[in-house]
Amino acid sequence: MVHILDRPERRARVESESSAAAPTEAALAATSDLDCRSTAEILAAIHAEDRRAVDAVGAVLPALACAADALTDVLAGGGRWFNVGAGTSGRLGCLDAAEIPPTFGFAHDRIEGLIAGGPAALMRAREGAEDNAESARTALRARELGPRDAVVAISASGRTPYALAGLEVAYQVGARRIAITCDSDSPLARAAEIAIAPDTGPEVIAGSTRMKGGLVQKMILHSLSTAVMVRLGRVEGNRMTHLRPGSRKLWQRALVLLQELSGADEATTLDALERACGDVAEALAMLRAQHRAALPLRRPGTRSDR
Repeated sequence: MVHILDRPERRARVESESSAAAPTEAALAATSDLDCRSTAEILAAIHAEDRRAVDAVGAVLPALACAADALTDVLAGGGRWFNVGAGTSGRLGCLDAAEIPPTFGFAHDRIEGLIAGGPAALMRAREGAEDNAESARTALRARELGPRDAVVAISASGRTPYALAGLEVAYQVGARRIAITCDSDSPLARAAEIAIAPDTGPEVIAGSTRMKGGLVQKMILHSLSTAVMVRLGRVEGNRMTHLRPGSRKLWQRALVLLQELSGADEATTLDALERACGDVAEALAMLRAQHRAALPLRRPGTRSDR
């Protein structure tokens, strides 16, 4: 069942039922004396809980795989992928979406991050923006979200109105609905087709979900996008054959990659990359075509033809 939030007659009831029950708001007994510990002890406690976050993601890999397959189908079919979230969740969603074009050469308008409060919220926290569900609806409708698209709603508590509104619009238009949350019984998880809900437990500092909550969200997002790009053929072996060399470092990385995969020398590789206007995949195809053309013709009847 999809939970449609923010209607006047339901909002007060939903908020009163959900806020006290959120597991992400609980206090961690093991760090109740955190303010009395040494610096080394504080860091050790954080590190121990971060290890728990890694294990929590490992426990939801089947759901991650389902989501990756769904998103692969969406993008292969010409659809778009929108990460929708507020605060830390929104920033992480925007971060991962922004890094896909230079890493995998995928069009920036096919995978996009939407954050409550708009681009300004990337640099400075706008905490009240997460309650503005209508802004999420407006942003997705302005982008003409449709049935070929997918919304990945991100919220550690699973109760953020902005993220919930993203799934609401997706439901209305028939788009795919995926949730990333730390509460498998949250409204966000229940509203999604696929819920990725690692159990991270309470935070080292109660309610500070930029910690384990943010860590698992980052892990899930980069795992999702990487798996999807591999499935779409944007990687050869474990090499970024579709990267966009927009800096000196990336240009050098592209040259080394092309030399290793084609066997060509540096001068030939550089010439191909320049002729391809920096398109690594095209340059690699050129180099391989040149290599095939340079191979000597075999005479019929030789051992290699048998």
